[in-house]
Amino acid sequence: MREHDPSMGRRALLGAGLAAGAGAALAGCTSGGTPPAGSAPPFDPASWESVRAQFALDPAHAQFAAYVLASHPAPVRRAVEEHRRRLDTDTAAYLDGPDREQAVREAAAAYLGGRADDVALTDSTTMGLGLLYGGLRLLAGQDVLTTEHDFYATHESLRLLAGRTGAEVRRARLYDDPAAASADGIVSRLKDALRPRTRVVAVTWVHSGTGVRLPVREIARMIAEANAGRDEEDRALLCVDGVHGFGALADGVADLDCDFLASGTHKWLYGPRGTGVLWGRAWDALRPVVPSFSLPAFAGWIGGHEPSGPGGVLGTPGGYHSFEHRWALGEAFAFHRAIGKDRVAARIAEQAARLKEGLAGLRNVRLITPRDPGLSAGLVCCAVVGVEADLAVLRLRERHRIIAGVTPYREAYLRFGPGIVTTPEEVDRAVKAVATLE
Repeated sequence: MREHDPSMGRRALLGAGLAAGAGAALAGCTSGGTPPAGSAPPFDPASWESVRAQFALDPAHAQFAAYVLASHPAPVRRAVEEHRRRLDTDTAAYLDGPDREQAVREAAAAYLGGRADDVALTDSTTMGLGLLYGGLRLLAGQDVLTTEHDFYATHESLRLLAGRTGAEVRRARLYDDPAAASADGIVSRLKDALRPRTRVVAVTWVHSGTGVRLPVREIARMIAEANAGRDEEDRALLCVDGVHGFGALADGVADLDCDFLASGTHKWLYGPRGTGVLWGRAWDALRPVVPSFSLPAFAGWIGGHEPSGPGGVLGTPGGYHSFEHRWALGEAFAFHRAIGKDRVAARIAEQAARLKEGLAGLRNVRLITPRDPGLSAGLVCCAVVGVEADLAVLRLRERHRIIAGVTPYREAYLRFGPGIVTTPEEVDRAVKAVATLE
């Protein structure tokens, strides 16, 4: 049983919003009432055809951009609808129930390989990065190192951090030609940019503009060597935007060996839209940005003292959220784990390799993403000679029923994301379609 200030009853706390959180499995939630929505054929996680059948995506189109804002698989749809129905039927009674927030932290920790108390629940990668960089405490003279290749959310969060603290934010260039990037070169360039008082190293696991996958473990090892002999408060923290690796690769937090990992769970994990996680092992280095609705936070307020509790719990923003989505997140982790993290990663890698090989053989295409599987993941970017990326996307959809995307950067590329909702045959179809673009 969790301890809290005895002057506050459980119902009063929950009425204040402490039931806000994220989802338990629906065992015990689905008994009685009308059947939940989200019909689909029986789920056989060993069958890729069955996995695809759990999604309501239009089968007439090859969905190579499904990772942008994911379609919900049937178990997630059912969970969302059941939570929504219960909230609509008797909101107060449903809020005054089990700790669904802790249940989802435990599901996330089981997937990540870390501790539930180290997981904060967010609405997106951007929110996670904002909480991380908005809450970091920097000392005078400490600086922040990021890269030229990071996305808007990291760059803008760090700009705001610099405005708040006065810290210098620097950007390193890790490669000149993404297709020719190397692990040694990436680590070497980052090492050269590191300074004795660099407090934050902010990187992205898989670059959404090129598809380059950073060797995060090797970067962590390099930073650990640089930290040797540093005072704890001067230790460089490795902070990772993991959104295009999370759910596409099998690595857990122990494999990455980073200090913080922020990711949305509504992309490659195909979780409920508007959900995410921020995992950390160095929570003492930052303060919460948004007040938590957790028991420790309210106990501190009532008791007139600073809250004390797990970083992930205190770091989860309070307030009211889209609870039916947040509470259904546990079902997304269960769906993914039922298939198997290694099987998912292998399925994505197989299709990505096939796609890169096919595109590299086209005379009208310049492949941007490295062909080396160790330096790439699910994203595959390319440039079509003489055809702007947005026009290529339009023609692929209208003429070939191929759904692709455009990289949201100054230099725009055509981008594909083969995943568990696509097939090798659709990969071949996409290559043939790209060959016709002119």
